Amino acid sequence: MSGEIVVAGAPGGAVLVTPIDAAVTVDGPAPVDTLVLGVPGGHLSWSLLSGQRIPTATLDDADEAQDWLWAVYGEAAALAVATFAGPVGTGRPDRRAAEPGQAVAVVAAAVLPQTVVSARRLAYAHWASRWWPASTVDGITPLDEGLLALDIAALTVECDLLADGADAELPTTAVESPRQSDYALAAGPQSTSATSVLARGTSGWDWRNCPPGLIDASERAVTWEVHREAGRILASVRAVAAPQLRGPVPAHLRPYAHLRTAAGTHTAALTLTGDDWIGSVAIPGMESITAVDISVPGVGYGSDSPTEAATREQIRRFARKRLHAPDRTDLEPLAAETAAAEEPDF
Repeated sequence: MSGEIVVAGAPGGAVLVTPIDAAVTVDGPAPVDTLVLGVPGGHLSWSLLSGQRIPTATLDDADEAQDWLWAVYGEAAALAVATFAGPVGTGRPDRRAAEPGQAVAVVAAAVLPQTVVSARRLAYAHWASRWWPASTVDGITPLDEGLLALDIAALTVECDLLADGADAELPTTAVESPRQSDYALAAGPQSTSATSVLARGTSGWDWRNCPPGLIDASERAVTWEVHREAGRILASVRAVAAPQLRGPVPAHLRPYAHLRTAAGTHTAALTLTGDDWIGSVAIPGMESITAVDISVPGVGYGSDSPTEAATREQIRRFARKRLHAPDRTDLEPLAAETAAAEEPDF
């Protein structure tokens, strides 16, 4: 495993070490397919969907990172990083800082393959604990949280030179999943009178706007309906709960639906009822709903985008392949994935 590595300045005084053909970006919110692993002095990142194997490193403390840089990028890259100034206040006049985007060196990587392979799998396991697209609607089996924790623990031991304890957090809402055949697909909120329905629609939601394990990952998970009731115009929203969700959910983690119209946005609090999050809000007149965003307060980046929707679909295809035909030469399946693949009739 080798290639050219660029060592350069990054915003905020950080140092960026990256393969010359890396797909990971460091500006703006990271795409949902970004694998991240905290390491001493910074973090490593990979683009999952592009198949990036050698990571990008963003270093906040180049001195602290020197203990592992040589093992990932080779001695030449480690020496190039050493030419940058350390953290503010270190008093190292013999070293220099680079402006963002200024390259200090382009060197050949001489990595230790197993170190990088294990680090990527560990980052992937952490990614899967948050972004695995579990869906009853789409038939994508959730990963068992206990097995995923064992995967992470074993890989952390393999990566003892790199692993940072801050990466050990896992979601706490996972439980045994129901069978798909036992689940009523989200066909939209059910009105008491079919003649009162004025409009309805179905959509996905931006996964970045909710903690993991709350809402089904399908692009058909969210349905809305506008209907007349007792002389008022109401908009009802139904979001399918994640297949591994078990209530009760703490109040600060409960999602809200934001119904966008040409005249403004109307917000409905969602309540977990059976296997669905349900809520409604009165809307004035006959405003047409253009989109529905789902979010938990304080989480995420706001409105969804076509780019994110396309990335989510790629991730679903990736997950199905991982369950049914994994590429063992690229990214060895986790124990949690192997068990999920053997789950009957999800």
